[in-house]
Amino acid sequence: MKNILIGNAWVYANGSLHIGHIAGLLPGDVLARYHRAVGDRVYFVSGSDCHGTPVAIRAKKEGKTPLEISDYYHEEFKECFQKLGFSYDVYTKTSSPEHKEFVTQFHKKLYESPYVYEKEVPQAYCEECGTFLADRFVIGKCPKCGDETRGDQCDTCGTVLEPENLLEPLCAICSRPISFRTSKHLYIAISALEKELTELVSTRPAWRKNAIAFTQKYIHEGLRDRALTRDLDWGIPVPKEGYDKKTIYIWAENVLGYLSASKIAADNGHGDFASLWGSDSKHYYIHGKDNIPFHTIILPALLIGNDASWHLPDQIVSCEYLTLEGRKISTSQNYAIWVKDLLLHYEPDSIRYYFLANGPEKKDSDFSWRDYVYSHNGELLGAYGNFINRSLSFINKYWDGIVPEGSPNTELNAKIEALYPAIGRLIEKGAFKDALQELFSFIRSANKFFDTRQPWITRSTDEHDCKDALYQCVQIIANLAILLYPFLPFSSKKICGWLNITNQWEHQSVPSGYQLPEIEILFQRIDKKVIEEETAKLKV
Repeated sequence: MKNILIGNAWVYANGSLHIGHIAGLLPGDVLARYHRAVGDRVYFVSGSDCHGTPVAIRAKKEGKTPLEISDYYHEEFKECFQKLGFSYDVYTKTSSPEHKEFVTQFHKKLYESPYVYEKEVPQAYCEECGTFLADRFVIGKCPKCGDETRGDQCDTCGTVLEPENLLEPLCAICSRPISFRTSKHLYIAISALEKELTELVSTRPAWRKNAIAFTQKYIHEGLRDRALTRDLDWGIPVPKEGYDKKTIYIWAENVLGYLSASKIAADNGHGDFASLWGSDSKHYYIHGKDNIPFHTIILPALLIGNDASWHLPDQIVSCEYLTLEGRKISTSQNYAIWVKDLLLHYEPDSIRYYFLANGPEKKDSDFSWRDYVYSHNGELLGAYGNFINRSLSFINKYWDGIVPEGSPNTELNAKIEALYPAIGRLIEKGAFKDALQELFSFIRSANKFFDTRQPWITRSTDEHDCKDALYQCVQIIANLAILLYPFLPFSSKKICGWLNITNQWEHQSVPSGYQLPEIEILFQRIDKKVIEEETAKLKV
């Protein structure tokens, strides 16, 4: 049994989840379900990112406290993730006592290291809003490429920025010019860790290509030291004398949530925290492209700065961008599909299938309602659901729901046996699209098998062949349920219940004579009129 950490990115608790979040985070659940099925000890953790300026600004606009706002969205996130089948071992929040205590102790030790120093720096301040601004709430022009950008990182050229380097800096909240006030802060010397970070990326070929490319780019351009503290009210107090009115910068505490959340799991009897963060384990981090530097540079820098023995990231599963009907998703303009609304009308396995089979895994992808409806009706329902329904319904109708007699099919069993390690390797590599393509290729061959054997004819002309064909179809269905369980847990759970099988990652067999229970249709057809109706909502 191997220790597996799967860390899903922590979403800002200042607004509802949209489809871009789900597209980037679903791979984490696939990995967690797969590793549990093969017998590993899995720590699948995440939480809501509750501190920092985004939450404070939302609270100010609504006349509420930051805690009230973050708690509201935290509960909404939990409900959405639960409905989508995210099998978190721990889903917590950065405002929890456990996280704050862990981060406080971690930073106390970090401040004793030679990599942390004090520095007087200019900090963005908005006179109109009456507050210091986090880097991402300063907007202006990138000094390198000239495009509009935030103060932390340019989305166009990828350059890591400081607000004071922006051209024509403005407050992202009120769009007024900002000033800079000198303030003393703690910094971590990331530049002094160039050797360690270079070695890290060079020894991690399993990272996604975008993660490797971006990290190498940051290192090549020259690593910059980053502030650990900030002049903000809403956050974790800095555990150092003389910093009473400052809080820990959000980026220096939210990524530590992977540690604090996994410690909660361990403290609750899940396993041994020290072993998980030791050498004999594997760590995955799942997030969007814009979060790459926080997981490949900042998190490792914090871990190394605190203690050289912390386990560093093994695999970075970083997706590209998702657009919506050819346009960039914009929460400020309400141009988005909100997950809570999507779940009111569409099946969770349908949503999961679409974003895993068509999401931005290796390149930017676009969500369109036409693609979604045709993917559901043509693939999930038309190929997979149809094969299951036609096979089991036939048995119920003509054989009283009793699995007919059949003989082991050497060729078919060999194909099924080969799928388990093949799909497992693809999942571990983060190649979820390839895994689904291979499985649905097998599903299409299963439909062809049913059509070729023609049980609707052989029922009258060759009863032995009819029974054998249906027996083989039941074996195919049983194994597809297991192989697709990480991707489609709701339908797979139903099938496992029907066939009385476990979800262990191994070849399944249903005996002749087994009595099937009442079978229901797994997937409902989506009316094509939905395409026009849902698309029209985006134009409101």
